[in-house]
Amino acid sequence: MANIKEIAKTAGVSVATVSRVLNNHPYVKDDKRRAVLETIERLNYSRNINAVHLLKGRTQIIGIVLPMINHTYFGVMMEGIAEEALKSGYQLMVSQTGYQPEEEQRMLDMLRNKQIDGAIICSRSLPLDHIEAYRQYGPIVLCEDTGDRPLSSVFLNHYLCFQEGIRYLWNKGYKSIGYSIGRLEGPSSSRRYEAYCDIHKEFDIPVNPQWIYDQCMDIEDGVLLVRRMLEQPERPSALVVTCDQVAAGILVEAGRQGIQVPQDLAFISFDNQPIAEVLDITTMDNGIYTMGASALQIADELISGRSSGPLTKEISFKLIERSTA
Repeated sequence: MANIKEIAKTAGVSVATVSRVLNNHPYVKDDKRRAVLETIERLNYSRNINAVHLLKGRTQIIGIVLPMINHTYFGVMMEGIAEEALKSGYQLMVSQTGYQPEEEQRMLDMLRNKQIDGAIICSRSLPLDHIEAYRQYGPIVLCEDTGDRPLSSVFLNHYLCFQEGIRYLWNKGYKSIGYSIGRLEGPSSSRRYEAYCDIHKEFDIPVNPQWIYDQCMDIEDGVLLVRRMLEQPERPSALVVTCDQVAAGILVEAGRQGIQVPQDLAFISFDNQPIAEVLDITTMDNGIYTMGASALQIADELISGRSSGPLTKEISFKLIERSTA
């Protein structure tokens, strides 16, 4: 395989000129650029990309840690990340972890070994103390509120967002309110539970743990939630549902069971996905796409050295009023 010296000799230019052409340097005469490109094609030259990365000190690859790809929440977040990556010239290496700590660790090891330039952690199971120790190896951006820690983040205030949803239902006249959640553990879930308990304390009503429905991720889980509610001796009059897909399942099964929405059961959902618009579900637009795009932008700023970090950005939310509450 031809090397740069052979290309320079055949094209009748210096090695430095070949290097400038390969790196798309603007200050090369057109005739010399054309001669180099024609020679590269004729000699079937292929750059050693690993050597280029070693020379530049960058791979132009950002690692993405997320628990699952086939969930609408993370799918929309990935759309935002991918769109910004395309604009900024980054490749993405995606690790679907299933919340397995050892899978999350693989991406941190790749950062330490300089196989990627930075990492975006969409959701995690590893403790922040552990992740923080790896920031010395490169930029890490988390899609959650990391508080006072020296970690870059882009986040939604789940506490305030969740409370706004509960207050909306309360002001509509619904006094027995439950909620569904994907998983009880995790930083976002903890903030939602805190918001739920605090507002119950404010309203001076007890929390009913039977009205907190765990492991609700998709349409089928919404169907099962309604069936589970019907088996309970007491059931809530309203729900805060943390996923539009689950809300769609609730709406469909409620219709099958003769439950009128919102008269018998009201609910407000989260994410503002197309399915919520189609089914006229009241929901909270929590800026998932913007969160993903912002995470990539922050990672790019840190990798390029335009900012030293840590950088943080809070995403706004907006209630979309429709017919389910």
